[in-house]
Amino acid sequence: MATDKPESSSTPALPVPPPVDHVVTSKHKIRINGENIAYTVTCGTVVLKEDNEKDGNREADKARATMFFIAYTRDGVKDRAKRPLTFSFNGGPGSSSVWLHLGVLGPKRVKLDADGNAPPPPYQLVDNEYSLLAETDLVFIDPIGTGYSRMLDGEKVKEFHGYQRDLDSVGDFIRLYTTRNQRWSSPKFIAGESYGTTRAAGLSSLLQEKYGMYLNGLLLFSTALDFSTFRFYAGHDLAHVLFLPTYAATAWYHRKLDKRLQAKPLRAVLDEVEAFAEGEYNNALFLGDKLSAAKRSEIVKKLVQYTGLSAEYITSTNLRIQIHRFCKELCRDEHRTVGRLDSRFKGIDRDAAGENFEFDPAHTNLDGAYAGCINDYLRRELGYESDTPYTMISKLYMTWDFGSKDQHLNVAESLRKAMSSNPHMKVYVGSGYYDLATPHFASDYVLNHMALDASLAGNITKHYYEAGHMMYVHIPSLKAQAKHLRDFVKKAV
Repeated sequence: MATDKPESSSTPALPVPPPVDHVVTSKHKIRINGENIAYTVTCGTVVLKEDNEKDGNREADKARATMFFIAYTRDGVKDRAKRPLTFSFNGGPGSSSVWLHLGVLGPKRVKLDADGNAPPPPYQLVDNEYSLLAETDLVFIDPIGTGYSRMLDGEKVKEFHGYQRDLDSVGDFIRLYTTRNQRWSSPKFIAGESYGTTRAAGLSSLLQEKYGMYLNGLLLFSTALDFSTFRFYAGHDLAHVLFLPTYAATAWYHRKLDKRLQAKPLRAVLDEVEAFAEGEYNNALFLGDKLSAAKRSEIVKKLVQYTGLSAEYITSTNLRIQIHRFCKELCRDEHRTVGRLDSRFKGIDRDAAGENFEFDPAHTNLDGAYAGCINDYLRRELGYESDTPYTMISKLYMTWDFGSKDQHLNVAESLRKAMSSNPHMKVYVGSGYYDLATPHFASDYVLNHMALDASLAGNITKHYYEAGHMMYVHIPSLKAQAKHLRDFVKKAV
């Protein structure tokens, strides 16, 4: 018996339209450093394309990702091509550009108290009278996987989430923005924080070699140029030496040092501790098991003075205090931890007897405020609408390809090479005394080991602040840093 088969109602799938740029603009005004400034904000996603070879066939101009950016340009400028232009991003890897954007450089900032404490939610943005917009146009870039920047369907994580591919994609965006907006004649700067300084140093070389784009300067906040300086593992003593001054600064701030040291200004304490770290302490660790019992006892006593920890604890660590242990131990008697990103802040763990803190109190203090403000700001004030989650920070660093498997990533050589081939490029370095993620003494160590020619030494300007990794959340540091940045850009141009 025959049966009728139902006719197929399926229709061929329509081809997916190619991705397109999605950009919006808006007009605003602000008063910066006593000057009224009108400016335009352009924000949205730009499609990144590149040649792609697959199975021997080359696909020209294949769309690979969309990159989100927020650009601020001052209105009323007679010759736009001559106005400085600064590209900015943060680190992680896996962080959006929100921290430098809403913390120090942009025309809006998250409202915090003078010490950097966030108020109870909901949070508020205020005009940033310390913004660098008075001196330079600003472009904030969210690398792929952060903010609203995403890989397109079919792309593999490894294509963008690694040191070199990250440089390629961010560098391509910088080239594209500069070309489309006719800014090749503008003095150009790159600002980066933490891993963003890794990216900035790499880009200073890549942009020169790949596109012939020479920079006027780099703005480096909390530098991470040589990863061996903050890695703790058996047989590697360098980090112990370089972290000690920040341990001392933290203990001084929380009044854990003896009366003699507590009576001194912080910088005087650091001068004493840094001399000990690079001298006696470094030599003692170098000797290892050859260190005499008498000398070991002497080193323990000085470490007690400079860290606020007990002699028993320091002895049990074999004179080597790992960062997370320090964050847990310093205020253990109060059942409190101290922050890694900013050791001025304290946290509360369930278990006061553990080895590590449950969370970084410096991060949790700021995360909610910055997340709330950027999400509201983008839609309400800038008019950019998207239902995609704005990724403030993700754990890309856990799977990130840092390059060679046999050694730590070190981009100081890339920076040296870029400065040597472009001797006009200046470098600003900002460090926080309470930063236990990228300590100031480690930054100094790397800069002192770049083998930079003496004629270029004056191209590096260093400043220190009594704050942490995001030193600008501390209002006195923000005020000082704003002046330092303005002066740096003027001189570099």
